[in-house]
Amino acid sequence: MDALWSFVKYGGAIHRQSRPPEPVFSADHITDLSGRVILVTGGNNGIGKETVRVLLEHNAKVYMAARDEKKAQDAIEELKAKTGKEALFLELNLANLASVRQTAHKFLSIEKELHILYNNAGVSNIPIDWLTDDGYDMTFGTNVVGHFLLTQLLMPALQAVKDTSPDHHARIIWLSSFAQYLSPLSFDVFKDTPQRRKAGSDVMYFQSKLACVMLAREYAKRYGDQGIVSLSVNPGNIYTGILRHASKFNLAFTNLFLKRYPVEYGALTQLWAGTMPEALDHNGEYVVPWARIADRARSEAYDDQACARLWDWLENEVRDK
Repeated sequence: MDALWSFVKYGGAIHRQSRPPEPVFSADHITDLSGRVILVTGGNNGIGKETVRVLLEHNAKVYMAARDEKKAQDAIEELKAKTGKEALFLELNLANLASVRQTAHKFLSIEKELHILYNNAGVSNIPIDWLTDDGYDMTFGTNVVGHFLLTQLLMPALQAVKDTSPDHHARIIWLSSFAQYLSPLSFDVFKDTPQRRKAGSDVMYFQSKLACVMLAREYAKRYGDQGIVSLSVNPGNIYTGILRHASKFNLAFTNLFLKRYPVEYGALTQLWAGTMPEALDHNGEYVVPWARIADRARSEAYDDQACARLWDWLENEVRDK
């Protein structure tokens, strides 16, 4: 019922973001990225892989953080053949917080600076029985909890670029969706509870994408004076593999009501947020297809108490894991 009322309330914004005007921004607008160190989670497929491709073409040093080394190496070889540049594999399992810690430790042992962190990886429409290794809902644990811990652990490298980066900022880009409009947060569903199973996997995805918008704003609020720019991004309705677990009903709804776009379009908005100087003026904001600042995200994203509560809950959850 929440999703239905939310769809009615935010239907105009969802429609505008689902059928945007043709893009004005293109990858050709990105300047040379030599010397920039960039980490893309889930960079081995879909929007993440396209993002890595463009970053490599502009001479960035790109780490492809992914769980499956074989798939990542295949993607690295494919992109090397296309660009002549080679991304670097970094093993990352966002559904296991010990793995997240190992990934961050390894990265920090290699690099002292991180210019752009793309929290791009995500899952959707997966079976409700699936949990992370630490007992969180798989969707919320992967999309939110794992990324939060990774970002926290990489803050020293992000903060280190303030005096050395050409624009004196590091950027954190959170992949969201218009789905963030469709449900408020309910803290009693983040772990395996009867309320979570009643809510279902779609609602868990909606909530994870709202949490990404809220975290983008909270990072901007807490770290903006330290040279951190944090933005959330709706990449658009893109042909990727994220709907591979979706029900026939969800697929039918998507195909009937939502225009879908090629993956090249899907990378545009987060590339703009991560690389363009104009994005520095919009810290904490929600960016929508194609590289436009949204009028509004869901109302809870602007509730300082709600955002702080989410932050405090996440901090407490990852502290000893």
